[in-house]
Amino acid sequence: MADVFRSLNLLETLKESIELNKLSDVKDAVEDLLISRINLAVMGGRGDEKFAFINSLRGLGPGDDGAAPSPSSVAPEELAVYPNPKHPDFRLWDLPPVPSASPFEPEGYMDRVKFPRYNAVLMTFTQTPQPNSVDVFLEARSQQRQTVYFILLASAKDTEKSLEEKRKASLEVLTSQGVTLPKVYLVRPSTLENFDFPGLLEDMGGDLPEIRAHALLLALPTLTSTLVTQKKEAFKALVWAAASLSGGVSAIPVPFVASMVDSSVAVRILTKAQLSLCLDDDSVERLARQRGVEPTRLKGLRTCVLSMEVTKGEVKKRLAAAEKDLATVSSKLVEMAMPVHARSASRSFSAMLQALNGAMDEMAADAEKIVAVALGEGK
Repeated sequence: MADVFRSLNLLETLKESIELNKLSDVKDAVEDLLISRINLAVMGGRGDEKFAFINSLRGLGPGDDGAAPSPSSVAPEELAVYPNPKHPDFRLWDLPPVPSASPFEPEGYMDRVKFPRYNAVLMTFTQTPQPNSVDVFLEARSQQRQTVYFILLASAKDTEKSLEEKRKASLEVLTSQGVTLPKVYLVRPSTLENFDFPGLLEDMGGDLPEIRAHALLLALPTLTSTLVTQKKEAFKALVWAAASLSGGVSAIPVPFVASMVDSSVAVRILTKAQLSLCLDDDSVERLARQRGVEPTRLKGLRTCVLSMEVTKGEVKKRLAAAEKDLATVSSKLVEMAMPVHARSASRSFSAMLQALNGAMDEMAADAEKIVAVALGEGK
């Protein structure tokens, strides 16, 4: 199965930048991935389903701190923004409903809600798309905006049969209004791993620029084991880039300085990984509440020390162990990992690559166990 978020493509892009000595591009990419800066907009009527969707995208339930309330206290014509509590630069924007009045000018609505600000726009509905919303979609496409999607949100009373009937009716509405090759994603807000949400992520991953696609991937909760694997591979691309900047391509490596830089960067990456993989106590406890599982059961599945807490002491210990173990890293592996002009890789690069990749494997294994039990797939 192809990697949805193109981690290998990102790695090749980063390697190319190193080859061309564009270290500032690599540094910007590393910082961008660590921040996970992305803006998603959710359009549609302000009902329970929309706010459950906004909360689930942030890994929150209705009673959690920071959850979007329903009914909303926001004025009908105003925007609301809901930051992710673990990834503050991942912002979900609640856009006001598109007016149903006629005549309607989609450009005016798009200007009012600052449409260009959003990396992707999710146009939600619970029955069929509103005609004026379709006009907004068509106007966005005329402006070469590809990251706009129609989302049919399932309500608690919907059955699979009723949802398929709604999808069919929605596709007919879109076709009648001139949307070519229309696509409607069926999403159940409280269980995003079901229905079409994984397919939506795949399409968004192909439509968004690579850095934005990875930012979205890293900020989303761990909904499935597949998503855990994709996050792990994205972090390994990040590790390679950070290791290259740290010492892999230094003309004159400075061991003591490199060591301090390595541990500091490694702590940031592993802290980001812990939060992204939802391994911290708060995330595990929230998941347990949402899925009706005893929190201690999920917490007990974490066997990697870094899954529970990322400390500088543990990171330094792993880096030091990797340095001692460098003899086990074959010259061929190092040669494949490094740019052509830096095949004599520094110890700093090799140690960071080995230590952090090993940590990623351990943390991802913990996340996979937690997801399996939470979704009822584990024993």
